[in-house]
Amino acid sequence: MAVAEGVPLLMRLVSASVSVSYRAAKIARDVLISGDLGIVEKSGKNDLQTQADRSVQRCIVASLHKQFPNIPIFGEEELAPTTKIPDEFIELKLDEEVLRHKCPDNLKDIKNEEIVIWVDPLDGTKEFTEGFLDHVTVLIGIAVRGVATAGIINQPFCNYEAKPKYGESRCIWGVLGLGSFGFERNTHLEGNIITTTRSHSDYTITKTVQACEPTEVLRVGGAGHKVLLLIEKKAHAYVFASIGCKKWDTCAPEAILHSLGGNLTDIHGKPIPYHANVVHKNTGGVLATVENHDWYVNQIRDKVDAETLSKFETVKLAPPTLESQLSQKTLNIGSNASNATPAGDSTNGKASGSASSEELRMSRKRPFEDSDSKL
Repeated sequence: MAVAEGVPLLMRLVSASVSVSYRAAKIARDVLISGDLGIVEKSGKNDLQTQADRSVQRCIVASLHKQFPNIPIFGEEELAPTTKIPDEFIELKLDEEVLRHKCPDNLKDIKNEEIVIWVDPLDGTKEFTEGFLDHVTVLIGIAVRGVATAGIINQPFCNYEAKPKYGESRCIWGVLGLGSFGFERNTHLEGNIITTTRSHSDYTITKTVQACEPTEVLRVGGAGHKVLLLIEKKAHAYVFASIGCKKWDTCAPEAILHSLGGNLTDIHGKPIPYHANVVHKNTGGVLATVENHDWYVNQIRDKVDAETLSKFETVKLAPPTLESQLSQKTLNIGSNASNATPAGDSTNGKASGSASSEELRMSRKRPFEDSDSKL
């Protein structure tokens, strides 16, 4: 694509991710319109997977891998290596609006090996099955050297109550040092509004939320949706003292929130690492704020007992063999897609051919991780 010539790798990746997020959103709406959600329980009634989760992940992973084959992609859902990827799931266009923005100088020379992509194909699956469609988001997070650096949040069902066929998709994206786009932000917000889990609260979560002295508590689904409330300044903080949230839940929202001057850490105030060789769970919990982050950290530290706080580890590395376990799982890509010319990474020296499969970097659930709910 001529418009991408000379554009730094990171901006091409963000541009491709914005485009594929719209294709993913359409797939999610089509599944809902079909009336057959294809629901399966992964670890219980609060940990669900639908046809939308599976199809959207195939779309995102296959499309991005086709263009950026040397960048590892970690997706939430486990997919069989022989799963066929339909031609209509492959999106190779770049979003021209993204390409009009200048890449921050410190990110212009980022290389493939410094990047990891974290994908949650349908954040808020339980809410998707229950009709709380505004809670549902598609998340694509881009980490550079282990730091959440760029993020894409697509709401597939924006204005679903007012628009026919379950609304329209809205894409919010941002890059550290550049800013964030696609939304309007409140200029002022009274009180101390805290958002937390809608359906997975327990004593520890409640105690931690109350330690932050909320004037109002918003219990909603989806980590992406909760951070989006902060991004739009509809809430002041997101407090989640649980190990259920994963890296693909927080990478994209963190990058956008951070680009706006907010912060997302574990509940101790320590950064969440997004390297390839970290355990996927956020073992330190999640604390996100619009401002005054240290105040919330101190409130939790001073008002929640040490025994409770000790359950949340700041950083937990994966076993040394994890990175080698991650790697290429083969998914079948339709012949038309495999003949298409990639619009992305030209540094790999690999021409597109007529093969019916691609090596896709994607995660599978590790046997050493349990399946705690992420919401």
